[in-house]
Amino acid sequence: MPTHVPAEAHGDERGALLAFLEAQRGGLRRAALGLSEADARRQPTAGELSVGGLLKHVAETEQGWVETAQELPHSIARDQDSWPLSFRLADGETVGSVLAFWDEVARRTEEFIRSVPSLDDTFPLPEAPWYPPRATQSMRWLVLHLIEETARHAGHADIVRESLDGRTAFALVDEERAAQQGA
Repeated sequence: MPTHVPAEAHGDERGALLAFLEAQRGGLRRAALGLSEADARRQPTAGELSVGGLLKHVAETEQGWVETAQELPHSIARDQDSWPLSFRLADGETVGSVLAFWDEVARRTEEFIRSVPSLDDTFPLPEAPWYPPRATQSMRWLVLHLIEETARHAGHADIVRESLDGRTAFALVDEERAAQQGA
């Protein structure tokens, strides 16, 4: 990862976990930096991934996991048939609209994690063949899983972006910093 995650306040485990999650979100967001809407939809590698689709997928996935932890129905229900739609920008969706959606999801995630009494609190996993029956996980596991999921797809986005125009994560960090200093 080409950025440094600042140390948390002593003993602030939630802050540390949320900071690492935000760092991984930043890596994925940077992959879209300066891309046209057309390029954000392009799938330049052997797979079917695009930067825009990855942004959408990770935002939807984060929202779904937090809703699962809250024991709420998913706002965006996906099944085997609609799952591929989470990896594609639909008509009318833009990188900007997906990023705005993800910003709101991230805000709600942080609010929820900071509100739970303990990171040791648990929630039931959904019934699925890949989970043990009646399995539960902790809120700590939830945040670690979101970090894992986001980091995995940030890596995919790095490959897609480099395939589009040769820009690497390090170059995009420099670009982002230059833009922030000029603002």
